Amino acid sequence: MHRLAREWLPVPDALFAAACYAVNPYHLVIVYWRGAYAELLAAALLPLLLLGLLRLRHPGVRPVICLGLTFAAAWLTNAPAAIMIHYSGAGMAVLIAAQERSWRVLLRTTTAIALGIGLTSFYLLPAVYEEKWVNIDEVLSEGLRPQENFLFTNTANADHNRFNLLVSLVALAEIAVLVFAIWRARHARTNPLRMPLAAWSVFAVVLLVPISNPLWHHLPKLLFVQLPFRWLLCLNATLALLLTMALRRWLARALTAAVLLAVLVVAGHCVQPPWWDSAGDIQEMQDAMSDGTGNEGIDEYVPARVDPYELNKESPRVADLAGNQIPSQVLQWGAENRHFVVQTARPATLVLRLLDYPAWNVTVNGALVTTGRTEVTGQLLIPVSAGRSEVRVQFGRTLDRTVGILVSMISLILLVAAWVATRPGSATSATA
Repeated sequence: MHRLAREWLPVPDALFAAACYAVNPYHLVIVYWRGAYAELLAAALLPLLLLGLLRLRHPGVRPVICLGLTFAAAWLTNAPAAIMIHYSGAGMAVLIAAQERSWRVLLRTTTAIALGIGLTSFYLLPAVYEEKWVNIDEVLSEGLRPQENFLFTNTANADHNRFNLLVSLVALAEIAVLVFAIWRARHARTNPLRMPLAAWSVFAVVLLVPISNPLWHHLPKLLFVQLPFRWLLCLNATLALLLTMALRRWLARALTAAVLLAVLVVAGHCVQPPWWDSAGDIQEMQDAMSDGTGNEGIDEYVPARVDPYELNKESPRVADLAGNQIPSQVLQWGAENRHFVVQTARPATLVLRLLDYPAWNVTVNGALVTTGRTEVTGQLLIPVSAGRSEVRVQFGRTLDRTVGILVSMISLILLVAAWVATRPGSATSATA
């Protein structure tokens, strides 16, 4: 944020904008109430997004590459934030193109988005293709849908309502300050940031309230942002800059920042304390990790048509169809590899404490075997013959992952070639 603000503001003002952005109320909500640290990390990319868009006016391909790297970093940081960043980038590119009556910025932004997608295809392509493997619709289960998380929305869940009220009060205070800042910053009409920032903030505010429900259901993939208040991430980027432009006196800036923080403190004291898990809850999680039980996981990532709540947490690593433990010599039991030996008196079907995904490859005594899964819990079933069986279970690389890696490598090679070809003093950069 400091680097972005330094493009148009003196050093003291840029420092205030950076401090205001770093310690804004919603960032504190993320840290002390939500623990969504990947989303918080994505906040660092929003000033880079705006800086990259404004630098697309410069000639050459390097500004496009830098913006493309920002889009790529968004996908690798936090998927909901990446969706917001792409919509924000596309919207501001359209606005800048309309202002300049030139499609150059829009075309260069499209190229940057394509570059970012290409660089992250090793992640994006499997993420899109493998959605059919899992219960991805659970990402929009009750309590996580936009219509249940607009500002000041009430549901049947009291805990949900308290947190929604907290974040709604924070949002309301920020919107009030934002409106004031836009009005006070009207004198800064020569600043090229003013119009894009105002439009970006209005778009973010609209998406916080129920009137935007049709947009959430019709704009591609916007539903996967889930929680409308996540758009406060974008609103705070505009708020920090507009507030700095609007208030020139440091006393007024300090008082405004104090009011915003006071709203959060009061709401946290009266509505919802920062942390609602008890010491017993934390101890239970620690015990689950230390004794091998592990985390419960997230519903949307279990195999398709599987009910994770029917899983027996106490089930053995290797069992028979009746759930009885089969003695086994475990040689390796890692995240992507299982290696063990069993001895059975007759042919049997092993039930592993492992969920069945298409990428699992299973060999018994070196021969590839066809596996199955339990009906409700989706555990991996492995047939073995009588006698000694050495079983290896390995998470393999599927075609979508191979293609994704290939696309990312090609994109990276093109990026490096373009960067080297346009380095200062090269013939290509001289003609760019």
